[in-house]
Amino acid sequence: QLHLVESGGGLVQSGGSLRLSCGGSGLPLDEFAIGWFRQAPGKEREGVACISRDGETADYVNSVQGRFTISRDNDKNTVSLQMDSLGPEDTGIYYCAARRGRIATIIPASYDFWGRGTQVTVSS
Repeated sequence: QLHLVESGGGLVQSGGSLRLSCGGSGLPLDEFAIGWFRQAPGKEREGVACISRDGETADYVNSVQGRFTISRDNDKNTVSLQMDSLGPEDTGIYYCAARRGRIATIIPASYDFWGRGTQVTVSS
């Protein structure tokens, strides 16, 4: 069983930055592709970014392209999401998730393990 824990959320002003981290335990994180997802109040969970098992391939939802960067350090069993130029529309609970296999997607239903999330609030 893979256990995921997110950290790094908080309150930031519009235009600011945050760096989220996702730590894994129980199983080696390099066996999994990783995705970051978010859910705003009253909205469905959406995929934000994902990275392949080897870190060679990443994908982003259009709304964060050029502002967010996903990366991973398999030696440290962590995946990070650097978020820059944040706006109020980025507010939500951010989750990391893992799926078995090499390929990553931003489709929530394809993921096997989920963290509990970390709150990101961007004030205008």
